[in-house]
Amino acid sequence: MEVVEIENKQVVLKQYVEGIPTESDMEVKSGNKTKLEAPKGSGAFLVKNLYLSCDPYMRGRMRDFHGSYIPPFVVDSVIEGFGVAEVVDSDNRSFEPGDVVSGFTGWEEYSLIKKPEQLRKIQQDDGIPLSYYVGLLASGAVGQLVGQLAKLNGCYVVGSAGTSQKVDLLKNKLGFDEAFNYKEEPDLAAALKRYFPEGIDIYFDNVGGEMLDAALVNMRIHGRIACCGMVSQQSLSKPPGIYNLYNLVTRRVKMQGFLQSDYLHLFPRFQEEIISYYKQGKIVYVEDRSYGLESAPAAFVGLFSGKNVGKQVICLVS
Repeated sequence: MEVVEIENKQVVLKQYVEGIPTESDMEVKSGNKTKLEAPKGSGAFLVKNLYLSCDPYMRGRMRDFHGSYIPPFVVDSVIEGFGVAEVVDSDNRSFEPGDVVSGFTGWEEYSLIKKPEQLRKIQQDDGIPLSYYVGLLASGAVGQLVGQLAKLNGCYVVGSAGTSQKVDLLKNKLGFDEAFNYKEEPDLAAALKRYFPEGIDIYFDNVGGEMLDAALVNMRIHGRIACCGMVSQQSLSKPPGIYNLYNLVTRRVKMQGFLQSDYLHLFPRFQEEIISYYKQGKIVYVEDRSYGLESAPAAFVGLFSGKNVGKQVICLVS
């Protein structure tokens, strides 16, 4: 039987990036032909991508730097990211056509998966949209989820955001106790002091820079700082230093970085608990969708100016 060959639209990285990424750093390419078949004897499988995740960490892969936990993208090659896809053809006994999977795939319509260990099957649930498997159920909606989980565990929660719309979202939809617009605060340390007059027990850092410095002078004795990301620093070739680290000593604060890949053994438990919370209405989830691969460069670039409201997802299906 003749193998079908189709055009496979792709998003490629045109050049390594200095500073804030722009749409011109990427290119949407058409004309590349893909056979709808997994090569025999390869152990690979072919997927049709359904949803792609836009994540700030991908900015770090757009530079020619090999000292990180994940290698850089290859110039003139397809950008990689987290996604949800459907298996079209397989030469791997663990995956069959029709299976829906989540994990690392390409920013393209069809991807040949040569590292099956980087994806897992999704046990579809009628109450959970598939796109949630690149966000809510993939540790991909960090800020909104962390605050809600903290509330469920009895914490007083304050969030920061860059627009009044997002501040309203945090307080009135996601249930944070308070929230403020950091762009309207001339003194971030004073702002945190206003909301935490007796100090901060736990600071979940996904920003770095000035906000981390402000948190350091507001920590309580034996407070804890979990470092998940530093989005304010990812577009800077020479990020400024942190001035208030000595507070780690005087206040005996524990500050630790982590990657979700260190805790994959907990993923089944995480997924079970989050699905339960969501179905009970205890967790709210907000997506910001863009449609088609053509929208991907603008959607990604928008992360660094705060254009997205909620988890940024690229939808390749209607």
